[in-house]
Amino acid sequence: MTHPVSTRLQGLDTLRAVAIGLVYVYHYMVFASHAPTFGVLSKVGWIGVDLFFALSGYLIGNQILRAIQSDVGFSIKTFYARRFLRTLPNYYVVLALFVFVPLMRAGATLPPVWKFLTFTQNINLQVGTAFSHAWSLCVEEQFYLILPAAALLVASRKQAVRWGWLLVLATVLGGMVLRAWLWPQTVVDGEVDWGRYYALIYYSPFCRFDELLAGVVMAMVANFHPAAWARLARYGVVTLIVGLLGISAVSYCFLDDASSRMFAIFGYPVLAFSFALLVVSALSPNSPLARFRVPGAATLAVWSYAIYLVHKPIIMVGAQLLKPIQITAGSGLGITILTTASLVGGALLYFCVERPFLRLRDRRVPQGRANLVAQTAT
Repeated sequence: MTHPVSTRLQGLDTLRAVAIGLVYVYHYMVFASHAPTFGVLSKVGWIGVDLFFALSGYLIGNQILRAIQSDVGFSIKTFYARRFLRTLPNYYVVLALFVFVPLMRAGATLPPVWKFLTFTQNINLQVGTAFSHAWSLCVEEQFYLILPAAALLVASRKQAVRWGWLLVLATVLGGMVLRAWLWPQTVVDGEVDWGRYYALIYYSPFCRFDELLAGVVMAMVANFHPAAWARLARYGVVTLIVGLLGISAVSYCFLDDASSRMFAIFGYPVLAFSFALLVVSALSPNSPLARFRVPGAATLAVWSYAIYLVHKPIIMVGAQLLKPIQITAGSGLGITILTTASLVGGALLYFCVERPFLRLRDRRVPQGRANLVAQTAT
């Protein structure tokens, strides 16, 4: 009897748990308590999405690049079949709840359903609409619509690795130039109009692709430059410290002046590559991230996608339901109730929808053996 190879790495699980935790405390401040309930983490918790981007970019990029180099080869059909069975069931179930259960919207307007169905909801997205947090899923799906074709195209050329690095550099610089060009359009009467800023820059796919690309860069180093990857492995603590310093610097600049043009241009790529260094550290055997298991992190990591989808409507609706019984979202009891409800909601979505479809995927669309184990920095 054979057993499936486990792809769970505790360092990456810890990062996933941190990512969903950051997103949760930020959304809790914005949509439930309307105050920095969890201190400075509430104010900078939005960076959890950037951590998810870096993780996703590495894992998916590594999967594609390893498959291209393997004897089995890379199958776009298999890639998208597995990708869709991983992401679409949860997403469409929650979308159906928003469509058919008006309470889920907490009084907000739901954008046209076709935008969600086609993963274009993030384009010109208006702040405050229902299920707005699906914007990050749209950015990922748009990125992964392009990445496999781009990887195959580059792989077909002579000096493919060099062309790959040139494409990465052009994409990162292109994102910076695009944000620099769009930023003046967000300024009205000398002040940044945050509605325009979010619509033109924050939710925009081409302004955020470079953050997913940071993870892909690490996958390229792992696959095409094994000696450099091995050297990075020996400095897992250093990559952890440098990554944390970069994240701290960006967070400080955000708290100091989130509306500056320089932050819009340079803040996102610096944050993305800082998180990518944490991913490298999580894969380095001598790093604390890889060596120490954080209790509960693995469970949060497994449930993180489901929690991400359901936590926002749960805390918004829950905060409204608690008001008549004199329980505020900012109180200890309110935090306990809403956080527990978010965890339970995520667990239900995972066990009832996500896990059955993952099992179906593994039975019907198995991936090649070259892709089974995540690349570790050994």
